[in-house]
Amino acid sequence: MTEEKLKELLNDMSLDEKIGQMLQVSGLFHGEHNALTTGGLDYFTATDEEIMRAGSVLSISGADKLKALQDKLMAAQPHHIPQLFMLDIINGFETIFPVPLAQGASFNPEMTEKCAAAAAKEGAAAGVHVTFSPMCDLCRDARWGRVMESTGEDPFLNGKMNSAMVRGYQGTDVREKGKLASCVKHFAAYGGAEAGRDYDTVELSERTLRQSYLPAYKEAVDTGAKLVMTSFNTLNQVPSTANKWLMRDVLRKEWNFDGVLISDYGALKELIPHGIAKDQHQAAELSVKAGVDIDMMSLSYIRELRHLVEEGTIPESLIDECVWRILKLKNDLGLFENPYKDADAAEQEKLCYCAEHRALAREAACDSFVLLKNNTVLPLDLSKKQKIAFMGPFAESHEVFGSWSFPSDVSKMVSIRQGVENLSASGAAFTSTFFQGSQMLSHDFKYKNWVRFSHDKNLKEKLLKEAVRAAKKSDYVVLCIGEHQQMTGEAASRASLTLPEDQLDLLRSVSRVNNNVITLIFSGRPLELKEITDLSSAVMYVWYPGAETGNAVCDVLFGAKEPGGRLPMSFPYTTGQEPAHYNRFRTGRPNDGTLNGTFCLGYIDQIDRNLFPFGYGLTYTSFEYSPVTLSSDKLSKDSPITASVIIRNTGKRRGTETVQMYLTDCYGSVVRPVKELKGFRKISLNPGEECRVDFEITEEMLRFWNIDMKYESEAGACIVNIAGNSDIENKAEFSLI
Repeated sequence: MTEEKLKELLNDMSLDEKIGQMLQVSGLFHGEHNALTTGGLDYFTATDEEIMRAGSVLSISGADKLKALQDKLMAAQPHHIPQLFMLDIINGFETIFPVPLAQGASFNPEMTEKCAAAAAKEGAAAGVHVTFSPMCDLCRDARWGRVMESTGEDPFLNGKMNSAMVRGYQGTDVREKGKLASCVKHFAAYGGAEAGRDYDTVELSERTLRQSYLPAYKEAVDTGAKLVMTSFNTLNQVPSTANKWLMRDVLRKEWNFDGVLISDYGALKELIPHGIAKDQHQAAELSVKAGVDIDMMSLSYIRELRHLVEEGTIPESLIDECVWRILKLKNDLGLFENPYKDADAAEQEKLCYCAEHRALAREAACDSFVLLKNNTVLPLDLSKKQKIAFMGPFAESHEVFGSWSFPSDVSKMVSIRQGVENLSASGAAFTSTFFQGSQMLSHDFKYKNWVRFSHDKNLKEKLLKEAVRAAKKSDYVVLCIGEHQQMTGEAASRASLTLPEDQLDLLRSVSRVNNNVITLIFSGRPLELKEITDLSSAVMYVWYPGAETGNAVCDVLFGAKEPGGRLPMSFPYTTGQEPAHYNRFRTGRPNDGTLNGTFCLGYIDQIDRNLFPFGYGLTYTSFEYSPVTLSSDKLSKDSPITASVIIRNTGKRRGTETVQMYLTDCYGSVVRPVKELKGFRKISLNPGEECRVDFEITEEMLRFWNIDMKYESEAGACIVNIAGNSDIENKAEFSLI
C-alpha cells in the first residue's frame, strides 16, 4: 500500500477503531491454551468485542491456525485491517539454538546472525510476524534470572551480538520471505535491577545509563529494528512505560527511532502499583504521552483513551501518531497485500528441525562451550578402549534448552545419551554407562506455579550408591549437572548462585573414588564454581545448548571440535561479590599492592577478584602472545593508530583463539573504568603457526560522557591491552592528542 493510501485509511478510521489497533491480546483469548502468561489474567476482563477490536495478538503460532485467525479477525474489523502476530522467538522457533548468553560466549556475531535468520525462517513459515528479540539489557548481576536472555556484561560485545540478531531476523527488507520484524527489549536498563531482583527498581546516574546501558539498544535501533519494548523498571524513579524523557527525547528525538513502541506484558496497568498512576485512566494518559503505541495485555488504552480525548486531556492527533506507526509496520511487512505473509504449513514442516538448521545448532553449541579447567583429560580418545560413566540429572534429559524456548516436541532435543549412542554407533572404542546420580533439586520445590519438583530422600541414597559404584569401575566420569531450565529466565532471580546440594553431593562422592571427573555445567547464568573446579579434572560450561546438545557435547568431549566459547560474564568466587563485572570504576583505594592491604578495596572474608574473568576460556591447544606494538604512540581524531600482536600456536593441535583488545583511559574529568573491550577477533592456527593480529584504535573509541555531560574524548595518556581475557596484562601506552 502506498503511503498516501495508508494515510487515507488512517483518516477514515473511527476513534474506537484506532484505539483497538493499540491493544494487544494474548493468544489465550483465541484458543491458544499453551500461551505463556507472565502477568496474571485476573485483571484482564476484556469483552469479546474489545478482543476482536485488538490490532495484534501475542503467543500464538502455527501456519494454518494463524491463517484462519487472520481471516476471522479481519472480517470483524471495519476496514479489514490485518493483525500482527507476535511471539517470543528468543533463540530459535522449533530448532532451538544456544540461549543468548551462550551465543554471547561465542564472541561470534556472524554465527548469531545465522541462527536468528534460521529462527526467522521457521517462525515466519508458522505465521509469525514479529519476534520479541533481541534483549539488549546489559547484565552485571548474575542473580537476575534474565541474564540468560542477554549476551552479557559488556556494552561493546552486546552491541555487536544484538545488531547481528536484528540483521538475522529482518535481513535487508522485512517484507521478504522468511523475515520477521525485530523488537528490541527492554528499554531501558532492565538488567540493572537492584540486587538482581526481577521487576525491581533501577538507580543509575544518567552518565552510567548513557555510557554503559544504552549503547547496545542504540546499535540495535541503528541497525533498523522495527519495534522497541518498554521495560518494567523505573529510571530516575519513573517507570519506563511512562518515561517521556526516555521514550520521546532519547529514543525518538536523539536516536530518530520512528518504529513501534510496545509495552511489556501488563506494564500500563502496573503504573498503578508503582504509585505513579492512581487508576487506569491516568496510566493511559501517562503512557500515550510518553509515546507508547501498543498496550500489551492491559485494558488501559481500550477503556480509557476515548475518555481522555473527549475530556480534552489529550488530542486525537496523539492517537493518530501511534496508530500511524502500527499501520506502517503492517505495511512494511506487506500484510495489506498478503495478510498471511509467509504462513505455510508445508514450509513450516520442511524447515523446522531441518538438517541445515540442526547442523547450525550443533555448530553454534560447540562455539559457545567454555572450557574452564582441563588437567590434560580432554579431549577424550575415541580410539581408546575405556569405560566412561555419564551421570547426573542432565545425562539423559531432553530439557536442555532455556526457559524462553518452546519446542513443541521436547523429545526432538538430542540428549547427552543420544549423542553418545550416535557416536558409539559410528565405531568408537569406548563403552558407556548412564546413571541419574542425583535428583534435580535437594528438596520439594514449587516453582513459577507450573513447575513442581518432588524430592525423595530414599531415592537420593539409592541414586548416589549406584553412581559411586559405577565411578569406581570407570576410567572417566562425565558429570552432567546444573540448574533446571526454569531456574533461570523471567521471575527467576536467585539469592544464592549455588548448585543444588544433591548434585554437589554427587560430585563430592564420585570425585573421592575417581580422579578423572569431567564436569559439564548446564546453566543460564554464572554460578559459584570454586568447589566444583577443585573436585573436577576438567570443567566445561555448556549453558543450555538446545536442539543438538548431545551431538555437540560429544563433538567437543572427543575432540572433533574444540570448545569455542569465552565468558560473556565474570564468574565470582561467591554470590556476595555480585555484581561482578570486569569493567568497574577505579577507586581511590585500590587493592593493587600500593597500599598496606588493610584499608583498601575488598572484603575481609574473600579475595577481591573473580574466579573466572570476562573473556576467559581454554582451548585444546595453547597460544603465545608477543608484546603489543603500536604504529604510533600518538592518536588524534584524524589519525587512527594500529595496535598489533603476533600470536603463535604453541600446542600440538589446530586451535582457535579469541583475541581481545581492551582500552584504558588513564585520566578523565570523571572516573573511568579500569578497562573496556573495544575489539575482538577469532583466529585459527595450526601447531607452530603464527599470525599478526591488528586492531585499529580510533579517537571515537575513547569518547565518554564527560563532566559537562558531553560525549567527547579528552586528551591524555591511554593504555591498550591485547590478550586472551580481561585479566591478562599485555599492554602498550599511547597518548590521545
